[in-house]
Amino acid sequence: VFGVCKAKATWSLETYLDEESKTIETRVKSEPVLLLISGGVDSTVTGAFLLRCLNPEQVHLLYIDTGLMRKAENEEVMLNLSRLGARHLETVDAESRFLEALKGVLDPEQKRRIIGDMFIRVQEEAVQRLGIPNAFLAQGTLYTDLIESGKGIGDKAQVIKSHHNVRSPLIEKKRAEGRVIEPLDKLYKDEVRALGRALGLPEEIVGRHPFPGPGLGVRILGEVTKEKCDILREADSIYIEELRKRGLHEQIWQAFCVLLPVRSVGVMGDERVYRYVVALRAVRSEDGMTAQPFAFEMKDLFEISACITNQVPQIGRVVYDISSKPPATIEWE
Repeated sequence: VFGVCKAKATWSLETYLDEESKTIETRVKSEPVLLLISGGVDSTVTGAFLLRCLNPEQVHLLYIDTGLMRKAENEEVMLNLSRLGARHLETVDAESRFLEALKGVLDPEQKRRIIGDMFIRVQEEAVQRLGIPNAFLAQGTLYTDLIESGKGIGDKAQVIKSHHNVRSPLIEKKRAEGRVIEPLDKLYKDEVRALGRALGLPEEIVGRHPFPGPGLGVRILGEVTKEKCDILREADSIYIEELRKRGLHEQIWQAFCVLLPVRSVGVMGDERVYRYVVALRAVRSEDGMTAQPFAFEMKDLFEISACITNQVPQIGRVVYDISSKPPATIEWE
């Protein structure tokens, strides 16, 4: 690139921050901005970015409890968001609405569209209630989200999977109207983490494992129900806690459990049981575009499997996903 194309290494996070701040200030002027914030790395960095480049009175953070979050996620999210210094932080309990909308839905693309559209419906109700009906919508969209949703640079991009914040019809409508702000849409995950550090966010926030916007909705294969969410929450919590205890969590780029749409026969005492199967996923990556499965010691996998099946009675079998990206994606849906 530097030798043949004569390109120069002039890009830096500081330059990006300055240029993107000026762009947002010019577009927004004094109008309000509403950020749908999940508490994950991307939306939290977006929140910190907006609070730095705009008057904090303009910035409204909206956290929607979808019922598709990890165990104790709501409490952790609110604690992290309180550190940003936002003047306006709103929460909405929409669990029943999301689960009802997902009832009977099996197709992963349809689930993503439903979740994305429900986010916008809840957001539109919130801005009316808050008295900011014409607010800009801000999102923590990354360039990887655009690529996988077929919205990357060029006209030959294929849809790998529709990210709820990119290809939802209601999102696309708002984007076409010029009412969507996405300050991270030119960055990859490693650059977002670096930007978060430059903005002064603590390591426990910028170093969090990625979590998809649709949440457990795309980690439960097939129909999503409250029972399945509760089962997966428990298994995932045990898995992550075991990784921390063993000093493995920081070595892994992303780790999570997937609840499979099958049950398998097992034995409990002298009785036959028929229970769910959960898959463990753990990968190493730099930017999420490629990934390799984490090379566990077998002893760790044996013990983690036993912890899950002993503590979550609905789960009878644990498997480990050894697929790389490509050909697989990191998430299963």
